Amino acid sequence: MSRLLFLLSCYHCGIEAGRYVSLERLIEQNKERYYEVLEQSSQRWHGGTHDPWPAVNFLLFILTQAYEEFEERVGQLKSPRGEKTETILAAVNRQVGSFRVADLRAACPGVGLDLIRRVLARLRKEKRIKALGTGRGARWEKLEN
Repeated sequence: MSRLLFLLSCYHCGIEAGRYVSLERLIEQNKERYYEVLEQSSQRWHGGTHDPWPAVNFLLFILTQAYEEFEERVGQLKSPRGEKTETILAAVNRQVGSFRVADLRAACPGVGLDLIRRVLARLRKEKRIKALGTGRGARWEKLEN
């Protein structure tokens, strides 16, 4: 099962956490296991005696992870002063590789775009992240300290 097919099947089935938590990121964070499961589930495919359960269990693991992260974020929606900044910082820390402002917006429901940009500017000034481009398509990357 390709990642795209996996993601589309989740959305087709009404998996709502995928709207707020990046399923692609969760798969990427578990990509070694993803490829192991893909190989296990594909063995004996042509003979019709393959075992789909490793892939099904991996799918359930990813969805459980997504809903746990989603639940954590919902708990952060009504936050005291300064908590939105902490939510953005936590979202930046969870990012793997480069990320976009859109990724942070999806990771931080209820947080305004202006605040996300201010936090990114602060992190950039502190040399904790760097911009990889400009404008809407700009990507950001964490720097090792």
